[in-house]
Amino acid sequence: MRVGAVVALVLGGTAGCSTGSDPSPSTGVDELVVPTPSPDPADFVDRIDNPWFGLDDAAYADGDGRLRERVVSPGPEVAGVPTTAVELNGATDLYAQDAAGDVWWFGHTGPDATWRVGAQDAEAGLVMAASPRRGDGYRRADVPGRDLRSTVVSVERDTVVVQDVTDGIVTRSTYTNGVGLELVETDTGGVVLARQEAGE
Repeated sequence: MRVGAVVALVLGGTAGCSTGSDPSPSTGVDELVVPTPSPDPADFVDRIDNPWFGLDDAAYADGDGRLRERVVSPGPEVAGVPTTAVELNGATDLYAQDAAGDVWWFGHTGPDATWRVGAQDAEAGLVMAASPRRGDGYRRADVPGRDLRSTVVSVERDTVVVQDVTDGIVTRSTYTNGVGLELVETDTGGVVLARQEAGE
């Protein structure tokens, strides 16, 4: 998955990024092949502990205020790689983390589409780098007929904002260090999902 040159795709540039700060220094994402056509199981670990992509059973409210439960469980091996299954909002996603702490998307089952790495020419893409950097862009997965891209638009001390394009639909996801996904909004600011604390 890693090579000695920049291969992460910078898609969408830094449009919409905060200004006035110097570019972030090089990180491990520069050496990633994204998407990766042949993940090596030896590069992966059997857990996800990336602090930006915290996974726990949690509740989210959708735009209509309805609660959606997120359920996390061990997933199947995909292309020889152990995955973690995450059920939320009527879909199940399969994720895996490499030894450097980068989190990859290995499959999806939902009403919109079903795919898995190693089948139907699907390739794993990046969903969260070990060290997110403003301006980095990459494919979340390479699935024939689908457009799945992300760009890191903001990195603060404890918060990362990622702009996602999913088949032409643009959303922004806010992640908090040590917690994970907090908020998903449309490009016009409408709430798609908002994490709910216990008792809310």
